[in-house]
Amino acid sequence: MLSVVRGALRLRYWVLGGAVGGGVTLKKKYSEWQENLPDLSWLDDVLPDAEKLNKFTGTLISMRDNISNIEIDSRLKALSQNKYYEVKQWFGERWENAIEAAEKRNAENVKDNISNSSTVYAKVHDISNEYPQPSNSMYEEMMQMQASYQRKLDELESENRELRKQNLLLRGGRDVAALKKTKKSLIEMYSEVLDELAGYGGGLGSTDQLPRVVVVGDQSAGKTSVLEMVAQARIFPRGAGEMMTRAPVKVTLSEGPYHVAQFRDSTREFDLTKESDLSELRREVELRMRNSVRNGRTVSHDVISMSVRGPGLHRMVLVDLPGIISTQTVDMASDTKDSIKKITQDYMNNPNAIILCIQDGSVDAERSNVTDLVSQCDPSGKRTIFVLTKVDMAEENLTDPNRIRKILSGKLFPMKALGYFAVVTGRGHKDDSIKTIKEHEEKFFRNSKLFKDGLIMSSQLTTRNLSLAVADCFWKMVLASVEQQADAFKAMRFNLETEWKNNYPRTRELDRDELFERARGEILDESVNLSMVAPSIWETRLLDSLWQKTRTHVFENIYLPAAMSPNSGTFNTTVDIKLKQWAEESLPEMSVNCGWETVQLEFQEFIRKAQLSPNHDDVFDNLKGAVVEEAVRRHKWEDKASEMVRVLQLNALQDRALSSKRHWDEAIQFLEQSVNESLKCTEENLKEMTGPSFKERWFYWQNTSDEQERRKAVISQLEDTLKHDYSRNNAKHPPTLSYEELAAIRKTLQNKNLDVDSDYIRDTWHQVYRRHFLKRALSRAYDCRKGYYLYVQSGMDIEMDCSDVILFWRIRKMMKMTANALRQQITNREARRLDKELKDILEEYSQDGDRKKQLLTGRRVVLAEDLKKVRHIQEKLEEFILSINKEK
Repeated sequence: MLSVVRGALRLRYWVLGGAVGGGVTLKKKYSEWQENLPDLSWLDDVLPDAEKLNKFTGTLISMRDNISNIEIDSRLKALSQNKYYEVKQWFGERWENAIEAAEKRNAENVKDNISNSSTVYAKVHDISNEYPQPSNSMYEEMMQMQASYQRKLDELESENRELRKQNLLLRGGRDVAALKKTKKSLIEMYSEVLDELAGYGGGLGSTDQLPRVVVVGDQSAGKTSVLEMVAQARIFPRGAGEMMTRAPVKVTLSEGPYHVAQFRDSTREFDLTKESDLSELRREVELRMRNSVRNGRTVSHDVISMSVRGPGLHRMVLVDLPGIISTQTVDMASDTKDSIKKITQDYMNNPNAIILCIQDGSVDAERSNVTDLVSQCDPSGKRTIFVLTKVDMAEENLTDPNRIRKILSGKLFPMKALGYFAVVTGRGHKDDSIKTIKEHEEKFFRNSKLFKDGLIMSSQLTTRNLSLAVADCFWKMVLASVEQQADAFKAMRFNLETEWKNNYPRTRELDRDELFERARGEILDESVNLSMVAPSIWETRLLDSLWQKTRTHVFENIYLPAAMSPNSGTFNTTVDIKLKQWAEESLPEMSVNCGWETVQLEFQEFIRKAQLSPNHDDVFDNLKGAVVEEAVRRHKWEDKASEMVRVLQLNALQDRALSSKRHWDEAIQFLEQSVNESLKCTEENLKEMTGPSFKERWFYWQNTSDEQERRKAVISQLEDTLKHDYSRNNAKHPPTLSYEELAAIRKTLQNKNLDVDSDYIRDTWHQVYRRHFLKRALSRAYDCRKGYYLYVQSGMDIEMDCSDVILFWRIRKMMKMTANALRQQITNREARRLDKELKDILEEYSQDGDRKKQLLTGRRVVLAEDLKKVRHIQEKLEEFILSINKEK
């Protein structure tokens, strides 16, 4: 059964049947002409000379020999060996009779070849001009014969589709799911190669010279309708006078048991026999077109790739392009006209592209924009097929039908073409099915005056003949160019591999996806290291960070204002009020931010150390930096953490008890360290005000400015004021200068020819008094080293003022408890949350090709990408060539 089905699948019996029918019809027509025609002596003036006739006879004989030598497929022989020889013998006899009849009566006038049936009709038309009655009758009969022959072809086509479907279903008894996973067809393999080329080198480049059928034409000329007739489904959206094709649409046609469509980047199949699926497919195509248009543009270069499979479809790849326009409307981008022209030229300039030039037959030929464009890209017409659409409307509207004949004979337009075709692609109803349109097309050509009068040749009619011609031309182009393209990519691969070996001899070739995966692993490894940090290290770093954040506030807003108090009781009251206010307002949020910054610094430190390792690869640096920066921007500490820290800090700051001498010593040490740090900053500020010292001026050739000299004089007067006040009453000077002191200082400076205002003196005084106060605080801290036992006995310091020691102990204790709480939150919650955010960011980046291309750059990356693509394309081309050779 399989052998029978395979034999039946071959199309050769079509050719055999057509040739046999032609021979029989030729003999029959000869007999009818002999009986109906009068004395034919008048033909001596019409018929060609003997040389042309002998040439035609030789053509028939050579064709007879060629056809008689046709080898029928062995599987068809197996069906019936005897029948095969009978048919072959019968066929040879019929051709002998036809040739003898032609030699006896000389009844035919042909120009090129009997394979072109249009030449026979053209000669009959010439004869009919002089003898109209016999010619009209003859054409009517020939038209009926053509219609009968076409119907027979439809029946055979239907049977062939059914046989193919049954063959696929019976082969191995597989179910439908398994059927859809069958081996890819040749055209599908070829389409994948074109898709790969579309993503390489910016699309259509010098390396992409593989054939495809490029459908071009003016807007609303019927390009999409012609493509739908070839695909046998209404798969494209349509609008009334509106531009619908906004991006190139690549349609791959192939045979299959079911009529379905599928996008390249989707697994869904649309059943083209169901109107609901067709509507969804058209909506999806329109949505993809609109999504491809960005930044206010009207048309896009992005290719929408889809495949259509079905019984009886001719295998080919077609690209539907936006229609050529002559005028831009206000809702279009300013460069729409030029963009469409550039897209069209890019595709047509491919030397192996087949140009399907669509011309609207219902409008004046002089309004055509596309024909000049096609003639520029293919001046010789070696790869152009001209299609005249809407000929039914043209026949109704044109007063001179001879104009259509000129178009289809290539005499009206300056462009040249391989062939000229006339088609009808609808009745003007957008909801008509393909079957309805086909019936309308066949009915029109059966009743057309142009056809009856012989103005249009039958081989140039219907989308069926167009599809056959385009498919035949397409595969000839493919077979002629695919091996050359494979060799070109082989040479390109060799060059790229040589460059890689010379520049990166001990490095593995990793494309962007592979590099990204390596970077992903390294980043996640570093995030895991956060949870491996020892608790003591976390607390130390958090404590240091907290003090750096809070030090200024502690000195400027708490310690210095409280120190203005005349006694320790007032000092403690002021401290309590300010500490509580601080803990209830800004301290918790600042502590949480400090914890997050510490995590960031620790994570960045891990990344930095990895970059300093001997095995570090700098190709990942941009990507890692971008991922970390994005994670930092997105991450938010848990809201409840701030409230938890606030309660803890309030309790810690309210506790003034020092339970041991060790705590007392720690408090004094912390006080001295903090005061020394602040004193150092104050000394630096004063040094910047006064300029270089005497030693620096003499040994390092540094000079002071006038401003620094003025500051130095003011500072000298302020220090004298402090010394005089302290020596006079052995008391603390208040933090502000009195009016009398300001006046005295200004007067003293004026006597030295220095005129300064009060604000200038106050600004300088702030730094001078700060230094004075901090030095006194250090002195008190030294005196308080031995005051712990007195503090324990009395509960308060009587002889020494050590209230600031208690203050700094409370602050130190609060910071330790805060650091411990933040450390627990980091290890228990925040490290895992950060790891999850990093994974989410990396997953987003992995799907964003543009971002990967932006972050993973350099010649090494580009070379690896090109090498991978070239290898992939070459392998697919070689696989395709191997499959072609197997099919041969």
